[in-house]
Amino acid sequence: MPEKLLDTLPEAFVSTKTTSAAVSRAVKAGELRKLASRLYTRNLTDAPETVVRRNLWQIVGGYFPNALIADRTALENAPAADGSVCLVTQTEADIQLPGIILRPRRGAGPLPSDRPFIGGLSLSSTARAYLENMKPSRARGGAMARTLSQHDIEDRLDTMLRRSGESALNRLRDDVRDIAHSLELEAEARRLDDLIGTLLGTRNVPVVSPAARARQQGRAYDSERLTLFERLHQALRNHPPVTRLAKARSHDGQATLPFFEAYFSNFIEGTEFEVDEAADIVFKGVIPVGRPEDAHDVLGTYRVVADTADLSRLPARFPDLIASLRRRHATVMESRPDKLPGQFKAQGNRAGSTVFVPPELVEGTLEQGFALYRSLETPFARAVFMMFLVTEVHPFADGNGRIARIMMNAELIATGEERIIIPTVYRSNYLSALKALSQTGHPEPIIRTLDYAQRWTAAVDWGELSATRRQLDKCNAFRDSVEADEEGVRLKMPVD
Repeated sequence: MPEKLLDTLPEAFVSTKTTSAAVSRAVKAGELRKLASRLYTRNLTDAPETVVRRNLWQIVGGYFPNALIADRTALENAPAADGSVCLVTQTEADIQLPGIILRPRRGAGPLPSDRPFIGGLSLSSTARAYLENMKPSRARGGAMARTLSQHDIEDRLDTMLRRSGESALNRLRDDVRDIAHSLELEAEARRLDDLIGTLLGTRNVPVVSPAARARQQGRAYDSERLTLFERLHQALRNHPPVTRLAKARSHDGQATLPFFEAYFSNFIEGTEFEVDEAADIVFKGVIPVGRPEDAHDVLGTYRVVADTADLSRLPARFPDLIASLRRRHATVMESRPDKLPGQFKAQGNRAGSTVFVPPELVEGTLEQGFALYRSLETPFARAVFMMFLVTEVHPFADGNGRIARIMMNAELIATGEERIIIPTVYRSNYLSALKALSQTGHPEPIIRTLDYAQRWTAAVDWGELSATRRQLDKCNAFRDSVEADEEGVRLKMPVD
């Protein structure tokens, strides 16, 4: 093999009869490394598994030119947990590679509806992938089954329905019918058709996955959100128990604390008033000209967070949770009839790139989350979980953040523990921690953030309004969070 040709070889490649002699010489010279039968690499340092994964599809094409990526691999779009890559080829002998096992089978080659892929391979169309995965298979010799279980198929169909709507499932049905005869999979097509019909509510065949069963029973839920709730639940169960009992406060303090809770909770959502303006709204009934709805938002929030008797009524059953959410939302949003006070949203909502739970899945998703909430033992854990549950579902057209924090503090108030207040300067910390869990599945930041916020709340001397305001100012509580971040200003603990 000429030196220049060696330099042009990919990082990993399958040797052929034409190149085998030159490859052998390069291996002896220390220029190539053997990874598996006929598989070599120019990379002499990285782990074999890393090299194979990085060059996987070119390697597959080297062993099996013109092969079709099929069965579970065509739906998972990656090797299975045991490294299996399922293929349709003209041979049936498995090939073991570092961290990967290529598992070919004989079958119909690529159809016109299948798609060209990397390394001269073809990728099964979505319809073919679902259809061929309807064929039952069993794990053999320590390798995973070639096809997905009915449970997995149902979950994938449910996800497709949630994300893309009924039209996507109906298109899948049509595409399956078009190819079933040519693949001799008419029976599998009928079974898939029955499953789709059951999820759409037009048929009724037995289903096995919790998501499909819930949909069949009219209690469909967002299974991806449930995964986030489970991660938070696990993290909270592992979090060291913390108890911060609320201090006895003067009559003034009993009004000042909920006032600032309402003030800051609205400020987070963009309803911004000066402290004096907000105090006049809450304590004197002054409604600013030109901003009556904003004023009622602050006043409505205050009425809810100051009503400790109502907040102490924790939900024992799921209907109690629904009733609490509706009742408190109706009070907070009573001046905004266009936001459907006390009613769950009729249309989907989003914040930036985050799309919240669709209207038809709101109650089902809340119910699934409520089952996890009930198993948490400490008030702080239940408070954090309840806040995230309501935030992530976003059950209302507006006011969700305020209601989420109200539900959070209800868990603490009912057990005599200190509330959690998020001052303006801490807004970015709070929202970033929420995003870390919502978008990347990391629960620790929101737990740490709310733990600090509760410690801060417990340390503040909530007394007469003006004195408390001066203390909060020294803590940087009123600083704009974006400007504070730029200047390195942080929420400080009160100093005696």
